[in-house]
Amino acid sequence: MKKKKYSSLREFYPFYLTEHNNTICRTLHFIGTFLVFCILILSFISQIWWGLAFIPIVGYGFAWVGHFVFEKNKPATFQYPAYSLASDFILFFDMIKGKQPFNPTKIESKKE
Repeated sequence: MKKKKYSSLREFYPFYLTEHNNTICRTLHFIGTFLVFCILILSFISQIWWGLAFIPIVGYGFAWVGHFVFEKNKPATFQYPAYSLASDFILFFDMIKGKQPFNPTKIESKKE
């Protein structure tokens, strides 16, 4: 089966959500993204710029544990790095606004 190519973030985001059905995975994504913002803010306030080096470790570390251990799938980052990163931030703010739950009902992927 050939994998679908996504031509826009709007088209990719529903697929991204299907890859995040596990509550713990979503929570780990949320924590990782929150900590990324904390590192950014603290690095700018303190002007300790080497702290920025921890951003990919913290952000991807939490997300990948969520995928490999709990969701048991391969992160979309490997195939769609830009769309996946943007979707992480969209999901984070959607969860804050209540548009996406921490405890999702299983989202089925469309078969193509």
